[in-house]
Amino acid sequence: MPAPTDDSLDFANFVRLVLDALEAAQIKYLIGGAVAVWAWGDVRTTRDLDLVIELPIESVADLSRELEQRGMLVPPDIMLDVLLTTRGDLAINAIHMYSGYKAELFLLRPGDAYRAQALKCRLLVDLGPPLGEVWVHSPEDLILYKLRYFSISRQPKHVRDIASILFTLEQELEMDYIASWAERLGLADMWREVQEEARRQSSNRK
Repeated sequence: MPAPTDDSLDFANFVRLVLDALEAAQIKYLIGGAVAVWAWGDVRTTRDLDLVIELPIESVADLSRELEQRGMLVPPDIMLDVLLTTRGDLAINAIHMYSGYKAELFLLRPGDAYRAQALKCRLLVDLGPPLGEVWVHSPEDLILYKLRYFSISRQPKHVRDIASILFTLEQELEMDYIASWAERLGLADMWREVQEEARRQSSNRK
């Protein structure tokens, strides 16, 4: 898909542009955030795309070129700065020049056992046109990431997303997996709190 040169691009087609760039550069990825919730819970509007990627240093130039061809200017030196920095969990930001939509590309870093596990457990899901089959967080890992960001920001959207996943999948989730990783990530108390709130929200939907 060529890069649109006006502001008519809708968000789903923007997501497809980003994924086309990653696939053309042969970058392993998974979709997180609100777009991943589309696979497992409620669909809600968003203007941001969150991804986890495994970016070898030798693929930086290829990815920069593929993004540029689709209307997102991310020079290789910017990518390298993020890739090689040790300060926090910085993302590579790819902003579409004509629509303003943004993709945040979070990197798999050495020693990040949880993000490596999430990439290992990613699932291929058909989200329909224009996205088709895409790699997304497993529902369990998506809950954990939402839990992690809720602990940082306290934004209620994360609890609503978790509640929608719990409501949609009910008994299909591996709750022991979630509890084990929540404990390892220091989020066990937060997980119990969020489950209580999610149960309350779910009961209001029935």
